Amino acid sequence: MKTPIQLSDHFTYRRLFWFTLPSIASMIFASVYGIVDGYFVSNYVGKIPFAGLNIIMPFIMMLGAVGNMIGLGGSALIGKTLGEGDREKANSLFSFFTYFMGAAGVLLAIIGNVFLPRIAVLLGAEGAVLDNAILYGRICLCGIPFLTLQYTLQGFLITAERPQVGFWITVAAGVTNMVLDALFITVFHWGLAGAAIATVTGQLIGAGVPIALFFSARNNWLLKLGKAKFDGHALLKACTNGSSEFLSNVSISLVGMLYNAQLLKYAGNDGVVAYGVIMYVNMIFIAVFFGFSVGTSPVFSFNYGADNSTELKSLFRKCASIILGSSVIMLLAAEVLARPLAMIFTSYDQSLLDMTTHAFAIYSVSFLFCGIGIFGSGLFTAMNNGLISAILSFVRTVILQITFIFVLPRLWDLDGIWWSAVLAEGLAAALSIVCILAYRKKYKYM
Repeated sequence: MKTPIQLSDHFTYRRLFWFTLPSIASMIFASVYGIVDGYFVSNYVGKIPFAGLNIIMPFIMMLGAVGNMIGLGGSALIGKTLGEGDREKANSLFSFFTYFMGAAGVLLAIIGNVFLPRIAVLLGAEGAVLDNAILYGRICLCGIPFLTLQYTLQGFLITAERPQVGFWITVAAGVTNMVLDALFITVFHWGLAGAAIATVTGQLIGAGVPIALFFSARNNWLLKLGKAKFDGHALLKACTNGSSEFLSNVSISLVGMLYNAQLLKYAGNDGVVAYGVIMYVNMIFIAVFFGFSVGTSPVFSFNYGADNSTELKSLFRKCASIILGSSVIMLLAAEVLARPLAMIFTSYDQSLLDMTTHAFAIYSVSFLFCGIGIFGSGLFTAMNNGLISAILSFVRTVILQITFIFVLPRLWDLDGIWWSAVLAEGLAAALSIVCILAYRKKYKYM
């Protein structure tokens, strides 16, 4: 748009589209460049290294999820504070959360390296797969401070009314990763280590550039890095607000580990590879819902802090329409693209290609429901109700998923694993709708 969009604006469909588009695009692009490692490793390094990467990746992402918790939970608190008109306090909170996350990232990297071999064995890796999982994990853990800060600052850029800046930073980080993947793997022949080094370099760009911009003397944004004091209460509130996002990311990693364990039992290494492909594609599709939820969250928080119920109701109606329409489109697109997408990773093995295509055709039914669950949890995060948000996320991504992962294979064998996500997302969507209706009068969004 020609004029900058502010949190205090009235959001039409057009304005909502332009404000959330950078967040959606950032999430999609981040998912795409996250897939690049898998593409190059699967096609140029081999099936065993690819299995090692997929087994240890959930652990890496689990540690990085702390950045999402502070970034989104802190953004909800900062957005509400801005809506109340206290910009000085908002900047102090922003600076404190950023410094805290930098220190926490270093600590997580150290702890992760200490326990990495035990974690890899616990996840079912053995032999050559174990060696590859440890190799990839060791290098990627060096980038955890950058990964957590990248996640944190992406949320803060949206609250600073600069989502488009976050998008271009994501592009820069992603292009760096993809170019280096091609260089390190196909030219220098560094194998799995090359993929890991490329990933860490991209994360360094994703964290370093926004820090430089927020520190810049020419920064005239809503938020600017500066002096901060330790605020335990605010930190607890941010963690509570963002606990659902943290649980969502951790549980995705945990569920991924359990999926791999079950697939090793029912389908061997090919099952792990097929699931890895589905997860790569799944990241792109749900990135739309996550991006939209993250993009709208500061707007909800700001208007909640400003007690602007008229704008809250208008915003909620528009968001609900967009989520429902997108869910149908996602399902149709996934069913049509199941085989072409599977061929990108598994065209070298016909039986593996058939397994992946069949699995994705089942799994993609979950896209009809997951947007509702993601938006519902994000809405309560924006309203600073971390408890309800966490409950929705925990039920959706932990209780239901884990239950069905172990129950359904007993009934339908391998297909039961693929149907687990569908049933979990469907029931989670129903619970989200119930909670949204139950709290409509308290938060005045309906």
